[in-house]
Amino acid sequence: MIFGKYSVRISHPNKRLFPRTGISKEELLNYYMSVADFFIYHSRMRPLSMQRFPDGIEGAGFFQKQAGDYFPDWIPVADVPKEGGSVRMVMVNNKATLAYLCNQDVITHHLWLSRADRIKYPDQLIFDLDPPQGNFELVREAALALYEMLSELDLIPFVKTTGSRGLHVVVPLRRQYLFEQTRELARQIAEKLAGRYPSKFTTSLRKEDRRGRLFLDYLRNGYAQTAVAPYALRAIEGAPVAMPIRWSEVRDPALHPRKYTLRNVHEKLQREGDAWKGMRKSARSLQKAMKALGLSTESRQSLR
Repeated sequence: MIFGKYSVRISHPNKRLFPRTGISKEELLNYYMSVADFFIYHSRMRPLSMQRFPDGIEGAGFFQKQAGDYFPDWIPVADVPKEGGSVRMVMVNNKATLAYLCNQDVITHHLWLSRADRIKYPDQLIFDLDPPQGNFELVREAALALYEMLSELDLIPFVKTTGSRGLHVVVPLRRQYLFEQTRELARQIAEKLAGRYPSKFTTSLRKEDRRGRLFLDYLRNGYAQTAVAPYALRAIEGAPVAMPIRWSEVRDPALHPRKYTLRNVHEKLQREGDAWKGMRKSARSLQKAMKALGLSTESRQSLR
């Protein structure tokens, strides 16, 4: 495949990555090329962890954070600071890179909550909502309750299915605060919501203390934490998609986290487009939210 001045050779296109549904590497590639514009809009300049399945999803997959020495020099990378040094991480900024990763049997992409040019300052806040004991109805309730609370704090929440078990509620931010500050804000929001609905939701880290309540997981809001990329496929038979959706869908009892798959997502996209279109324009300052929750509004940009 030719992408401007870059070319990507697809080896073993007929290899079945999803054996039971017969989805091949070529079909994986075709899917990602069909959603590439949406995918790149949300992933551009974000370091990612690659979840690879060289032997298909029934084989031993693995995570790869470091860009391989054998990767072409045109693949966009960022040298991301870590304790004791740095790690050279891939960013999906163009279609050629997305195609190359398909050829490396990357099925799922997991993105940072910050972009490489200001890596310590997240531009997203995230809440990961998984169902306790399979109770997805409680996930919908939690997402809608978060929507209400975040709106009260002058924040604009977005939502996606994870393609696995639950939903992600994501808030675009202006890049003013360090991860430790945004994570503390997320914790305070989760605790306030759990206090509002103590019989339904909890922030208890101990599973034995939850007693059927949904854990409002704010823990991904930390440096080097990742979340599944919008439009990424999951390594689950049927190839479900981590799908951005509108809030009206969350209100529908028929919603479930694997509703959208590689083979049915295009009708929705043709009809409605990207539910997260223009998301970055919705980024808000956190000052009102921090003040309302009694947190310091000092941005601490001097620590950059």
